[in-house]
Formats: sequence, C-alpha cells, structure tokens
Amino acid sequence: MNAAQPLRLAEMTTEEAATAVTASPVVIIPAGAFEQHGPAMPLATDTIRAEGVAERVAAALAGGAVIGPPLPVGVSPHHLAFAGTVTLTTTTLAAVVREYVESLYRHGWRKILVITGHGGNNATLSTVAQDLLTTHPDLQFAWTPVTSLAADVVSGMGVSEVHGHSGEAETAQMLHLAPGLVHTDRLTAGTTSTAQLDPLSRLSRHGTHPALAVRYDRLSPNGILGDPRRATTEDGQAVVDAAVVRVVAFVKEWLDA
Repeated sequence: MNAAQPLRLAEMTTEEAATAVTASPVVIIPAGAFEQHGPAMPLATDTIRAEGVAERVAAALAGGAVIGPPLPVGVSPHHLAFAGTVTLTTTTLAAVVREYVESLYRHGWRKILVITGHGGNNATLSTVAQDLLTTHPDLQFAWTPVTSLAADVVSGMGVSEVHGHSGEAETAQMLHLAPGLVHTDRLTAGTTSTAQLDPLSRLSRHGTHPALAVRYDRLSPNGILGDPRRATTEDGQAVVDAAVVRVVAFVKEWLDA
C-alpha cells in the first residue's frame, strides 16, 4: 500500500488489517449525518466533510492511522421537518459507536478517533467516551468536531450574526471538498440575525444561557443559518486545512504519549 495515500480499513484484506493493528495504531472514524442542508447542498454534507478531513489527516500521518468504517447517519431529530432527513436516536448512535469500538478493540486497536461533521452527535460521543473509561480502561477514545476546530478561521470570514448550519462555513467547506455537489445557483440566505428569531429561538442561540434544544424549522424556514452565498472555496480550504493541521498535531502527540 502507498503510505502517501490515506489508508482505509475497508480496502484491506483481513491479513493486511492484522498488520495494520501495529503499523497504524490509530483508527479514524468519520461521523456525519443524513439531513437537510438547505436547497443547495446534499443530505450527506456532514459526512462528506468529516470524510474529507479524515482522509487528509490519515494521509498526513503517512500510515500512522487507518480510516475505519464511517458513521453516515447521526442524531438529527431537529431536522425531521425537512424532507430526506434520516435520524438515529442518541441511544442507537451510542450503541453503534460502542459496537464499532468493541470490534476494533477485539482485533487489538487501542486508539480510536471519531471526527464528526455533525454537531448533533457531540453529546452522544461525549457520553460514550465517559462510559468507555469504565468498560475499556486500556482504550483511548477521542473525538472532535470539524468546524469548531477552526473557529478562529471562521470568525475571520465575516460570517452573519446568526450562522452555522448550511451557512458560510459549511458551504465553504463543501465548495472546497465536493464542489460538484453544491448547487451554487440555489444558494440562498437563511436566518442571519437574532432579530429574525422568535423569543424562544433567540434564547436557544444565546451562548451564555443553559442549553435549549429547538427544531430547525423554527430557527429557519429554509433550514439555513447564515448566508451561504458569501462562502468561497478559499475560505473552505482555510477551514479544512486548519482542522487537519490541528488534528494531525494532536494525533502525533497522542502517539508519543
């Protein structure tokens, strides 16, 4: 296998997988969602972004990590008002992650990293990480979102007051990673200011208050937070590059720890 390319467990034979346990001690699992991303981007947007970052991280590690099976459906009940959205419950996602881990653990892997492109998966991944401390004390389980790793880059993009789902940052990443799947002629603004939100929705977006979950059809009629028309390929590359550099640095230190 060419170590300059990202190593994928799915492309290995069982004999090659056995060797990879030692040669590639970190398994990277891309996690995403199957949910609406407005009128211009595909339902698999979050999975595509997670896989794009995972591939670049694995390539940069030159064989030190292998990409495991993806998690293409996530926790998305807040998007169910929009056609095409498919969701798992938090309980189901947690069970699937644990069973992925159990299988990989059985074969000898002890370092597993989940890269998630969907914020709705975060709470579940955090819970699984805590549970694994008890059930698998010799396992090291890490997880990270994508966009928030490059929050400094996003803040420099001139994003809208209200931004996030299908907005400037996500659209920019897709323009970089999968431009053929972005219908640029259909890009349209969603909710861009707190003045457009009703009182409950406004409360849910206030970062200093207790967390409050609301449905996305309440936050935005078209499911978009921000103005994706302002997204550029260059911004997308900057976000992805920053995320990759930071994950690679973490993994290198992790391998040496």
